[in-house]
Amino acid sequence: MSLDKKYQLLERELTADDPWRLDGNPFERERHTQMLRLSLSQGVIANGLEVGCAAGAFTEKLAPHCQRLTVVDVVPRAIGRACQRTKRWSHITWIVSDIQRFSTAERFDLIVVAEVLYYLGDAAEMRAAINNLVGMLAPDGHLVFGSARDANCQRWGHAAGAETVIAMLNERLIEVERVECQGESANEDCLIACFRQPFRSSIQSNCRL
Repeated sequence: MSLDKKYQLLERELTADDPWRLDGNPFERERHTQMLRLSLSQGVIANGLEVGCAAGAFTEKLAPHCQRLTVVDVVPRAIGRACQRTKRWSHITWIVSDIQRFSTAERFDLIVVAEVLYYLGDAAEMRAAINNLVGMLAPDGHLVFGSARDANCQRWGHAAGAETVIAMLNERLIEVERVECQGESANEDCLIACFRQPFRSSIQSNCRL
């Protein structure tokens, strides 16, 4: 399936009241609970980035803990639904963009990217997206990643899933914690991992002396 067709499928799925049962499914609630726990491991978030908001189920949980939050999604309908769901907060910036093209000079102390990267075409595109995200992560900042496992993603027609991406993230960041989430069906099986950006400023300062 081409990337454009995947995006069209996402648009169609987002017309449902609770796409992907993110609100009503115990597995999804547990997945979001673990993602939020890892996201808040360092306390209040000064500047957060959520990549891929779907209908805003996790955005609604994350927003109260951020002083500023930027939300990026490639599907305009997803941004629209998530924006409506979180309209009581004014500190959220909404951006319609492909993660491969999104870029900003801002540095985020938290980046959350879940159930997103397997939509990319191949491992090379996944690696490029990871490099892009890591470049926007502040020194000592944290990245929380979640995804279905490789086997399920490949069965669904994607190139790869959690194990492949986690291995790539470990090339650039320090893994802090990994959590397995499993539900009742074979499709409900994912990995969530928290990574830390090494703090390099003191090393760079010493090099300039």
